[in-house]
Amino acid sequence: MKKVILYIHGKGGSYLEAEQYKKNCIGFDMIGIDFNEYLPWIVQNQIQAVYAEAREKYASIYVIANSIGAYFTMHTLQTCDIEKALFISPVLDMERLILDMMSMANVSEKDLCEKGEIPTEFGETLSWKYLCFVRENPITWKVPTEILYAGNDTLVSRETVNRFISNHNAQLTVMENGEHWFHTEEQLAFLDGWMKKAIGSI
Repeated sequence: MKKVILYIHGKGGSYLEAEQYKKNCIGFDMIGIDFNEYLPWIVQNQIQAVYAEAREKYASIYVIANSIGAYFTMHTLQTCDIEKALFISPVLDMERLILDMMSMANVSEKDLCEKGEIPTEFGETLSWKYLCFVRENPITWKVPTEILYAGNDTLVSRETVNRFISNHNAQLTVMENGEHWFHTEEQLAFLDGWMKKAIGSI
């Protein structure tokens, strides 16, 4: 039985990151999905195209997604036949994240609605169209999911993760001294160990 893992990267990442995870996923083919835009109504087209092609070639499809890649995955593949998902530092509640960023930037919904887009000092551009899209496209995620979360994640709160866990078929692993971006030698070793264990249980 041929099995494949689709890899959906996070913001600023690359589909080539899939190569570094191959060593943890023995027995699986792996396909990194290439995209440079970070708007869900655009990214969904790339993800759907790769999924459709994989569906023709593989009996079982799994997903590994990083950060905002998890949101793109849930939005695009929620009605698809996915055996299991592995999420690294996932954005699990996009509306909550946008509202938190608006609060940090002292931007009201009225301001954002009137202006359409508002750049922030922390490098993100707030978008009324994006917020409306998220609200108009709610997610129902039923895929069994393993989550790796960092205790020092400044993007996604523990409260958001715990709420997701309580409402979904999901298992949580926390690296308390980890960060949203797993990049140090210690963090990457922890990530590799978590992934091997999660893949080994399939």
